Amino acid sequence: MKRVLFICSHNAARSQMAEGYLRARYGDRYEAFSAGTVASAISPLTVRVMAEIGIDISAQHSKDLGAFIGEEMDVVVTVCDAAAATCPMFPGAKRMIHASFPDPGAAAGTDEERLAAFRSTRDEIAAWIDATFGIAPPG
Repeated sequence: MKRVLFICSHNAARSQMAEGYLRARYGDRYEAFSAGTVASAISPLTVRVMAEIGIDISAQHSKDLGAFIGEEMDVVVTVCDAAAATCPMFPGAKRMIHASFPDPGAAAGTDEERLAAFRSTRDEIAAWIDATFGIAPPG
């Protein structure tokens, strides 16, 4: 199986969504991981919107990028511009991909407006993963 690491700035939403989605939909072909340039905590809204599409990521936890140094990855994907700037290359990566998605954690407004931002980002990430990893493996 190919190993894929998703990197974001805090490993709280986007990279967690990507890890969970890839594992749930394509776990027969890919081993999915995620990390942040700085670890924080997974947003409860991230867990909630993933559960809405039948993917339970409640057991996932935020990890610092340092946890993966020295590990070989087939594909490393930065899912935000800050992570791409901080980590333009990853030692041990056979291929680097940058795909920037909006940070739902930065959304302001009512609870429903914030939830809509998380759903939108989730859907963008899911569509990108389906298009990138669903047909033929990259790398």
